[in-house]
Amino acid sequence: MLPAAAAFHFPWEVNSGAVQEGESVRVFGRLVCYQPEESRATLSAQHASKEHHVTIHTLFVEPFNPIIGAQYIVLGEIENADGVGAMVRARVLNCVDGVNVALLQKAINEQRSFFRERDHGSQAFDL
Repeated sequence: MLPAAAAFHFPWEVNSGAVQEGESVRVFGRLVCYQPEESRATLSAQHASKEHHVTIHTLFVEPFNPIIGAQYIVLGEIENADGVGAMVRARVLNCVDGVNVALLQKAINEQRSFFRERDHGSQAFDL
């Protein structure tokens, strides 16, 4: 049986506990730090005048050419790490520098709305 498709989560949702350990996620952010000796990267994103950070475990995507300050999208699984909290174990790490972040956030919200409507509609047929 295949795992469920990874859903987009905002960086501020990853550390808030809205995502469970082992869950597949897609997350985006600006690369602010890369520590090759620890196979860790940190992505950052602004939300409501606060900067949110997500730690990415990069072992499965190395070697890669990190571009500090560039936008990245990560596909991976959530795991809890000592001293870090929620961390994404990256399976895919793509540089998407130049993406319109506001438009990406709007698209994620639209997709969520579509899935909610679709799921709500299918429940009405199950009665």
